[in-house]
Amino acid sequence: MTEILPRGRVRPARRLTLTEDVYETIKGLVMDHALPPNERVNIDALARELDVSPTPVREALARLESDGLVRKRPLSGYTTTPLLSRAEFDDLFDMRLLLEGAAAARAAANASAAHRRQISTKANATVGVEAGDGYRRHAAFTALDATFHDLIAEVAGSVLLREAITRLHSHLHLHRLYFPAAKAADTTVEHQRIAAAITLGDPEAATAAMRDHLTAARQRHLPAFDQMPPAGPPA
Repeated sequence: MTEILPRGRVRPARRLTLTEDVYETIKGLVMDHALPPNERVNIDALARELDVSPTPVREALARLESDGLVRKRPLSGYTTTPLLSRAEFDDLFDMRLLLEGAAAARAAANASAAHRRQISTKANATVGVEAGDGYRRHAAFTALDATFHDLIAEVAGSVLLREAITRLHSHLHLHRLYFPAAKAADTTVEHQRIAAAITLGDPEAATAAMRDHLTAARQRHLPAFDQMPPAGPPA
C-alpha cells in the first residue's frame, strides 16, 4: 500500500506508521525510565529489541531531541536527558508561570463555546481512584493533567506558545516517577477554577487562577527532590 504525495511522489504508508510507532515506543521508554535519565542510548541494541532497522530508531531520536527528551553530543551519540536540578526545576516553573499564565488569558479571550465546554470537561475529569496509589494511577493522573494544560495552550491560538509549553512539560514529565500525586483533589479544584475563569471569558481571572495553580503545584513537587538519585555523568 502506498501514499500519494504532492507532485507525484510516492512513499510507503507502512513506513510512516513504523516511524511513528518507534518514536512513541522509545518516548514511552524514556518517560517510564526504562531508558534511565542521563544514560547513553545504544541505537543498535534498541533496534534489535524493537525488531527494526537502526534508521527509524535514529529518526525517532532526532524527534525526541527536538522534544527535549534526549541530547546528541559530538562523537558520543545520544543520551537521555538528565533529571532537572532544583535550580532548573525552579526555572522551569518560572517559565510556566509566564507562558501558561499568558495561554490562560488568551484562551479566556479566544475560546469558543465548544472550547469552553471541552476545558470544563477536562477540568472535572478524574482517574476514578486516589491518584498516587501506585505508578499506573499516578501516570493516569499525570496524563489528565497534561491533557488539560495542552488543551488550554491549543485554545490560546498560538502555535509557538503551545510548542514552548509542550517542551517544558516534557522536562517535567521525566520526573513523574518521583512526584507523588497524592493531592490530586487539590489539582482538580485548581483546574476547575481555571476553567471557570476561561468559561466566563475573563483573561485576568484566568491568568490569576493559572498562576495560583502552578505556584501550588511547585510546592507540592518540591519534596520529591529528596527521593531523586544524584546526577552524574552519562553511563
